Parts: sequence; C-alpha cells; structure tokens
Amino acid sequence: MTDSELVVDLRGRLIETLNDFWDAVSEPCGLPDWFGRNLDAWSDTIETRGISEVIDSHDILIVHVDRRGLFGGDLREAEVLAGIFDGEQNQLIVHGLA
Repeated sequence: MTDSELVVDLRGRLIETLNDFWDAVSEPCGLPDWFGRNLDAWSDTIETRGISEVIDSHDILIVHVDRRGLFGGDLREAEVLAGIFDGEQNQLIVHGLA
C-alpha cells in the first residue's frame, strides 16, 4: 500500500508574501473560510490536522514553490514557514536556482 499524497504545485505563481501563500494554498488544500491565515494556524492544519478535510484525507502533503519572491532569499517569514514542514509527512520543495 502506498501513502496518499496531496501535491500542491505553485510553481509559476509569484508568491511574495505570506498572504500570497495563503491565497495560493487555500483552494487546493481546502482551507475553511475561518482559517487563521497565520503560521500558527498553518502549523495546526498540517501537523495536528483536523482543520482541512482535504489535507486530512491524505497521508502526505507536498507543496512545490519557485525560489523567488518569498522563497527567493533569506526572509525570516519564509524560514519559519519552511520550518513548519517536517520534511516527511509535510514537505515544502523549493525549485530553482540555489
């Protein structure tokens, strides 16, 4: 049996702020209207589960982003966001030039 993966591919979409990230993941991740749109709420959603039926119905969440905008440098917000992903059950994959 293989694990069920939810793959959210945001490559090609410019994400400059956390609000852009929330906008980008809201629909494919099935985030409810009352989702807090902050790092604590995202942590609860992907680590604790019980917030998004879409995420909860998959064993693994994989989010692909481009190395630009929010993910293009040394922005603290991007580092904290990336740190929420555990690299196993929840994966953030940053594509592009190193």
